[in-house]
Amino acid sequence: MSANNGSYNSDELDAPEWLSPQFMKEVLDEHLKLPDLKVIDAKFTPASAKGDHYASVMFRAVVEYETTGSTGSSTISLIIKTMPEADGLKKDMLSESHVFKTEIAMYTEVLPKFEKILREAGDEITFCTPCIYHRLKPRQIMVFEDLLPKGYSVLRRDANVEELQVALSKLAKWHAVSFKLLKENPEQFDHLKYDLTTIPNMMEQEFMTKSLENFLNMLGVEESLKPFQKYFEPMRGKLNKRYVDAVREYRENRQADTYYVVCHGDFHLRNLMFRGLDCMLLDFQMSHVGSMIYDITYAIYMLFDGEVQRNNKDELIYYYFQTFLKTLQKIGYMDKLPSLIEFRRQMFKNRSLDFLMLTAFQPIIMHMRKGGDAGEIVEDEKSTIQIYHQKEYIDNLKILLPRMLHLGYFESLDM
Repeated sequence: MSANNGSYNSDELDAPEWLSPQFMKEVLDEHLKLPDLKVIDAKFTPASAKGDHYASVMFRAVVEYETTGSTGSSTISLIIKTMPEADGLKKDMLSESHVFKTEIAMYTEVLPKFEKILREAGDEITFCTPCIYHRLKPRQIMVFEDLLPKGYSVLRRDANVEELQVALSKLAKWHAVSFKLLKENPEQFDHLKYDLTTIPNMMEQEFMTKSLENFLNMLGVEESLKPFQKYFEPMRGKLNKRYVDAVREYRENRQADTYYVVCHGDFHLRNLMFRGLDCMLLDFQMSHVGSMIYDITYAIYMLFDGEVQRNNKDELIYYYFQTFLKTLQKIGYMDKLPSLIEFRRQMFKNRSLDFLMLTAFQPIIMHMRKGGDAGEIVEDEKSTIQIYHQKEYIDNLKILLPRMLHLGYFESLDM
């Protein structure tokens, strides 16, 4: 494959030496448990398009194999996910993180448990493709069944309202099961204590530390947005800490009235694969226990496009919350049900999440939707500045910031 191929992440153009037919035999022996399995051929290609993900390296393996007594060969398509090996910022940030331990636990322990509870209640749900092989040493690796041959694909356009309802329905059911389990035994998910803010040096990266400054500079050159500078200026030096405090609240400052769940942690469009009106969830590296407000606020700014965010946000939040309540009842939750009023109150209380998502993350996701690479933003200050001047982003702010003002988002902020 040409090293100049710009459609894929550069660190996924060439498979590492250890990714070999011999390794695939080890994987298939563990997965299929067939006698005398022999790998005839294994072809490796990048598993996703450039910009689809950042915190891993992924390859697709199409493996031809045969076994004793078989009348011919068989073929299986698998996805291999591993840590970055090339020297650079990505490797430095992720090599000492807990993202693979977290994701392995989600695939092998947590999500199967959630699915079992829902199926016992009559809901034949599947959250994700199975993880058929995993190791942490000598290198961190996960192998999955490939969803592409089963008809699932990543959307290369914005999701419509019906597709968003499907995605939010799965998230709501996941949240409901974890909410009940946390009430029954709060310690059972204590190992899910790592999130985006705990990745080494993540919060010290310039795309995070300078996000509010870049945002304020953009407001200063957009005449219709200049009046909003005065509301964001007091957040200087404080917003990122408020974000960290909100994400880590369950572990460090647990509140009696807050609705806590196992959060997905990175619920955006590239972490979903659709087949018609069904979807599979992907990428649980940032999953952690926290307020359910985190996943919903993240979805508003990272999953919804600008039009949906402006016109269908409340409808979709209501749909999500009603699914959450119905699922709690279905799985036998006997305590007082959460209320939409209290949920909305918690959203407003945690509006620092809105400000962080709006000023740091939404410009990146809008750049990615146009085929941009998140890695370029993380690693290049000039690219980071440019994304604040995207027309789609500015047009969205012209509607969202007045709406925030009218809803009282800028009043009594303890920054």
